[in-house]
Amino acid sequence: MNIVDSSLWVEYFLENDIDFSIISAIKDTKRLYVPSICLYEVYKKFLSVNDVEKANLAVDIMQNATIVSITPRIAVFAAKLSKEHKLPMADSVIYATAKIYNAKIYTQDKHFENLEQVHYFAK
Repeated sequence: MNIVDSSLWVEYFLENDIDFSIISAIKDTKRLYVPSICLYEVYKKFLSVNDVEKANLAVDIMQNATIVSITPRIAVFAAKLSKEHKLPMADSVIYATAKIYNAKIYTQDKHFENLEQVHYFAK
């Protein structure tokens, strides 16, 4: 199972050059989880540049995968991971989701760089 972090979703929707493994993970929607916080981050990113059309398109495409809401289990585990690894809230929720669902995270966010289950791609 796979999770694509918000940073790479944005790169994907901007049609920037990204590794083929990321594109494969995005297109394999049966094996793709999208933490609901990623919907928020991607939508907000495109709203911040006044691109409502791209924001709506991104969320529509992301919803082809399995959306994972923040459950009490994820929230509590995320808080523990945040403290342990000094992760910001959204990153800790994404990481907790990956750990609970035994998924690999694809990201270019430096906060994840040395964590287990992470495929980190430097910017």
